[in-house]
Amino acid sequence: MQALDRDGWQCVQCGERRRLECDHVEPVRDRPDLAYTLSNLKILCWRCHSRKTRIEVGHKALNPKRQEWRDLLSSMKGRTNADL
Repeated sequence: MQALDRDGWQCVQCGERRRLECDHVEPVRDRPDLAYTLSNLKILCWRCHSRKTRIEVGHKALNPKRQEWRDLLSSMKGRTNADL
């Protein structure tokens, strides 16, 4: 809750306010002593958190055009032609 309040209830990378997650700046597997230290926490949306985790475990970052396409598809979920 303190991290959410400090970060204004939004993702610190993209500003999204939905589907927020608390990220450990230094991963718990490397620094378990910092697991509950506020300065080691930041709020990310699920998309930014997934991207960060993907890179941390050794996967390449997505090509920017591919990421743009994924973001576009995500933003259109649940919309109909009438909404567009």
